[in-house]
This record gives sequence, structure tokens and C-alpha cells, in this order.
Amino acid sequence: MDLKKAVVFMLLSTLAFTAMNGLLKFLTTYSAYQMVFFRSLGSLFFTFGYLLSRGIPVLGTHRKLLVLRGLVGSTSMVLFFMALHYIPLGSAVGLRYIAPIFAAVFAILLLREKVKPIQWLFFGISFLGVLVLKGLDRNIPLIGLVLVLISSVFSGLVYIIIRRIGSREHPVVIVNYFMCIAAIIGGTGAIFDWKTPVGIDWLLLLSLGVFGYFGQLFMTKAFQMGETNVIAPLKYLEVFFAVLIGVVFLGEEYFIWSFVGMGMIIAGLLLNLWYKQRLLRKRLS
Repeated sequence: MDLKKAVVFMLLSTLAFTAMNGLLKFLTTYSAYQMVFFRSLGSLFFTFGYLLSRGIPVLGTHRKLLVLRGLVGSTSMVLFFMALHYIPLGSAVGLRYIAPIFAAVFAILLLREKVKPIQWLFFGISFLGVLVLKGLDRNIPLIGLVLVLISSVFSGLVYIIIRRIGSREHPVVIVNYFMCIAAIIGGTGAIFDWKTPVGIDWLLLLSLGVFGYFGQLFMTKAFQMGETNVIAPLKYLEVFFAVLIGVVFLGEEYFIWSFVGMGMIIAGLLLNLWYKQRLLRKRLS
């Protein structure tokens, strides 16, 4: 374990994802499908290069699960990119973090896992934060909320599929499948609403995949080097950075209820993380 390096990697990951999300919001003159296409294209350059240079089989072995992960993840991505056309960046990022609630529900239904009653209380706090955001923040229209919530449902399902795959596939193979399928879905959808990029927009659109790839890479390294209960909370700094980007560079406005709602969402998830780590320590002691 190297805690200092883990913290640095998680902060770099958070900044990379913030840069990607900021660009996504800035580029909303393009359709969600077109942004998905370029987001995937930029990452495929790195994933294919990594796999081929190390002689790792690109197709993997558990192909049905890999394709399913790609389809579910691509659906979540498209819906989230659509949501950014309607709601502020910080609110969208904060709302997407309720995905673990849906992951817990899927774990009960599909993996027969148990969730303690107090964990439902923590999830309830997060979900109440969603209601606060929608009911008291006039910057969030219903269509934007629905899109980001459905995106979170699919994101929660992704967690379950990845757990089913486990360590039987190389992580980059999983990401490569995801990016390949997302590129196909994004490219197909973009045909019907294509807008040819001009000038620097080419660089910005391709940068989506670069930031996304390194965000994922740094996050993986952080979790490999540090304890989850120390590293995972740093991920939620992404909401703070997203709000900062929105206010300073995108001219977005936030109200007190925006921060109350986002704070409740994060607080509920952090409490759940703390409780799960506490249970794990008890089992190991």
C-alpha cells in the first residue's frame, strides 16, 4: 500500500473526469450520440494499443457478458450525455452518484445479496437529496432528471455485470468492449443528427476519450494502492470540481438547495461506504 500515491492518483482521476464532463457540457451543441462516438474513439486508441502491445487477446473469453456490459454501459452513457443538455453540470454529476443505490437493488435481485436495514436508511438520505434537488432547484427540469436517473439505473447494472465477470477478464479488455460498442451505437445514432466539427472542436471532441481513459486508469491505480475507505470518498470531489467548472467557465448558476441536495446524496453514499468497511473489518478481525 502507498497511500500518498493512491491519493495523488485519485485526485488526478477526479480532475480528468471533471475535464471530460466540462468539455461534454461545453460541447452540447453536438448531439449526445456524436459525443459518445468521439468519447469512445479517443479511448479506443489507448485500449487497442495497450492490448496489442502486450499480446492480450482482444476478444476475451466471456463474450456474452462483455457485450452485455458494453450495451448497458453505452446506454447509460448516452442517457447521461443527453441529460447534460438540460441540467447544470454539477447537478448532473451529483445525481449520477446515486447509481450505487440501484446497484444494491440489483445485487439483491440478481446476486441474492443482503442489505442491512441501516444501509437502506443511508440510501434513503441520498434519494431524499434527489427529491430536494428536483423539488427545490428550479434549474432541473423533469426531462433532465428522468434521463440522469435512468442513466444511473443502467450504471448500477454495470456494477453487477462487472462483478459477475470478476477477475476472469483483463480490465482493459472490459473497457475495450465498452468503448467499441459505444462507438458503434454513438456513430449509428450520430448519422441522423451529424454536425461536422469545425476548427478546435475536433481536438475537444477527441479529448473526451483521452480524459476518460486516463480518469479510469488513474482511478484503477488509486484503488490498487490505497484502502477503499480512504480513497473512495475522494471520488466525490468530482461534484465540487464540476460545480466550480460550471460557475467559472460555463456561466451556470446554483442555489442553496442545489448544494443541500448534492450534499445529502453524497452524505448517504459516504455513510453506506463507511458502514460496509466497518462490517468488513469485523469479519476480518
